[in-house]
Amino acid sequence: MKRLVVVESPTKARTIRKFLPPGYQVEASMGHVRDLPSSASEIPKAVKKEKWARLGVNVEEGFEPLYVVPADKKKVVKQLKDALKDADELYLATDEDREGESIGWHLLEVLKPKVPVRRMVFHEITKEAILKALDQTRELDTRLVDAQEARRVLDRLVGYSVSPVLWKKIAPKLSAGRVQSVAVRVLVEREWERLDFISASYFDLSATLEQGAVPFEAKMTHLGEDRLATGKDFDEKTGKLKDQSDALVLGEEQATGLASRLKDAAWRISEVEQKKARRSPAAPFITSTLQQEANRKLGMSARRTMQTAQKLYEQGHITYMRTDSPILSTEAVVAARGAVEARYGKEYLSPKPRQYSGKVRNAQEAHEAIRPAGTAMKTRDELRLSGDEGKLYDLIWKRTVASQMAEARLLRTRATILAAEGTDDESTFRATGQVIEFPGFFRAYVEGKDDPTAALDDRDSPLPPLVEGDTPGCKAVDAVGHETKPPSRYTDASLVQALEKAGVGRPSTYASIIDTVVRRGYVIRNGNQLVPTFTGMATTNLLAKNFDRLVDTDFTARMEEELDEIADGTEERRPYLERFFNGPEGLEKKVEAGVETIDPREISTMRHVKWGDYEVRVGRYGPYAAAPDGSTASLPPEQAPADLTEADIAGLIDANDDERPLGIHPEAEMPVLLKSGPYGPYVQLGDDEEKKPKRTSLPKGTEPGDVDLDLAVQLLNLPRTLGEHPETGNPIKANIGRYGPYVQHERTFASLKPAEGDNVLTVELDRALELIAQKRQKSAPLRTLGAHPTSGKPIDVFEGRYGPYVKHEKTNATIPKDMDKDEITLEQAVELVNAKAAKGGSKKGRKKKAS
Repeated sequence: MKRLVVVESPTKARTIRKFLPPGYQVEASMGHVRDLPSSASEIPKAVKKEKWARLGVNVEEGFEPLYVVPADKKKVVKQLKDALKDADELYLATDEDREGESIGWHLLEVLKPKVPVRRMVFHEITKEAILKALDQTRELDTRLVDAQEARRVLDRLVGYSVSPVLWKKIAPKLSAGRVQSVAVRVLVEREWERLDFISASYFDLSATLEQGAVPFEAKMTHLGEDRLATGKDFDEKTGKLKDQSDALVLGEEQATGLASRLKDAAWRISEVEQKKARRSPAAPFITSTLQQEANRKLGMSARRTMQTAQKLYEQGHITYMRTDSPILSTEAVVAARGAVEARYGKEYLSPKPRQYSGKVRNAQEAHEAIRPAGTAMKTRDELRLSGDEGKLYDLIWKRTVASQMAEARLLRTRATILAAEGTDDESTFRATGQVIEFPGFFRAYVEGKDDPTAALDDRDSPLPPLVEGDTPGCKAVDAVGHETKPPSRYTDASLVQALEKAGVGRPSTYASIIDTVVRRGYVIRNGNQLVPTFTGMATTNLLAKNFDRLVDTDFTARMEEELDEIADGTEERRPYLERFFNGPEGLEKKVEAGVETIDPREISTMRHVKWGDYEVRVGRYGPYAAAPDGSTASLPPEQAPADLTEADIAGLIDANDDERPLGIHPEAEMPVLLKSGPYGPYVQLGDDEEKKPKRTSLPKGTEPGDVDLDLAVQLLNLPRTLGEHPETGNPIKANIGRYGPYVQHERTFASLKPAEGDNVLTVELDRALELIAQKRQKSAPLRTLGAHPTSGKPIDVFEGRYGPYVKHEKTNATIPKDMDKDEITLEQAVELVNAKAAKGGSKKGRKKKAS
């Protein structure tokens, strides 16, 4: 009896194959085999003329999705169908979550099996788990499929309806998304908070004291009866003390003078408090907490974390990495406790096994927590893991083991110290210390630290023995200046935490959301920070003013709940989508209104008091600053909005003094402008930014000050036709491109050589023919060996950047080092290109690896 098992990826297939009995064939679907059409070319002819076809969702008939098999999946589908022909049973072994259930359902819809179908589920790829899953198969869960489909349809309606508005009103290639737009708004609001922030300065005193020859540090908290101001006492938007604050602000002169006087004053311990404390270990990882800790400790982005975790799961090293549940199975608890006792001793075990409850808003699939797979609890070194996989596995191992360890017991001491008692300078200082009486789980894992041993040293910071009435000696008193800090920008970790807390999106999608907003140019990475761009700010401005519910965190969280209700059967899919899309306040009417009423210039213009009279606008070619007199300057793409000042803008505009109108084009009767952009100076025909005016870069070596109307007109009239090629009769042209000036004949491009006197505006036909001939000679084959026996097309020998190779049509095959390029035969070349083609080596069929 032959059984076909289908999983998502080749890696997962290879791992599972090792554990299955004879008679099982494992194949990979390479993810989804069907999806909504991603381009117009994928829309079937039968519905191409329908109004709703571009959405891929029939909004006129029950919001039924239009599923197609993409071109790059047709080969996979054929292979699966061929494998199914010989099978007696079909096992769907895709991941046990909504996405995996949906992949399984699409496989059934496409393969249409006539043999029994079994749904095989597991959350770790170990021999025990796989064999158990074979015996405990179930039916496909259509509720999970419905939940995934409803989300997919909703995401498509939002993205494909609103994105065209962004293209028309802001810039091409932008996109809106049900969750990504909310994430961008969160980042943008923080950036405006940073812009609004006004820093405040204040001072306090730090004293180095000594008791029994042991030095310790103390910080000043009061001057007389007055409490000294700290950062939280200042208003972020004014830089002044908050109205309700009664704190004292020390200036530099006052603080310096006081420090000088207290150095020789009498000091006395007025109070010593000791308090015992306990620390409990954190719960085992769920998807979101793994992303947060990997970002904080390992500097890994959410996407890199999930890619690495996927590899660890598919190799059988950890349990399934998309989960909202921190619960450990009974066998995992036993295994973790065994590892604790064996490695640290019985005293480090928690008295009873620990279980943790989840706190994720709108939690969904209740998989087990992320932990090492199986019961052996092998370490990173025992598994011989290295690189990202080793680091992430080690993090998971430590967190799992620590969850079953004893509490850490701490003794905290706080001493209050008076200086210059009974004088006008009487000051109160405070010293704090901590002793770890028993490290407990600190031995294995401390949040925010990579090295538990180093973390233990950091946390053990004792004070010398102090009792009330002691008179410590004073070694030094220093005035310490402080400035209040604006709210921190989000990192991958803190953004994931914020989205999860708000109930926006799913932890399993956060990595792709962050990756999307960075790729789309709404956000840039600056070290660990996620910095919104001016494009992101303009997009958020448009969405907040015209599609406010789509970027509202509460509305988006409620949307998640309603989608869950559809999955539970308490909400019906069609009426919900009708209200969302077609209702009086529906998305379709909002989009129609937006197209008519949104003012592109106003929606893309930003102002702030810190920028004075200047404005920042986002045009089709990126952000730029504008002065009241009409002068402008492009802003660097990496410019952080909150870090931009009035002086910065003035400097950029001053540096663009060469930007000026040059006159009126004699034929087009439009203004000709000299401008400067992120990639250098250029001339432009017309001043209407919305109509994508023609632009031409200045040739290398041409200074903006040398450009007059005549030169600008010549540049704007490029490309120049120099004449016809004597052999083909086709035109020879001269132009300026991305890499400088060139001449062109058909598909041959030859760079001009300014060092040899070439000029794109004056080069003549004979010189162009010479350069093109040189380029063709350089690109010509060393030898033509003959015709391929199958295709009849020639096989040529070339010298390439990485050595000699043979070429047949679009297949290039490297000539081995032990084979002479001058002596290679046609038969040898045929073997090389056939072998390369069999491995998928032709350029035509090459695909990017799935990310």
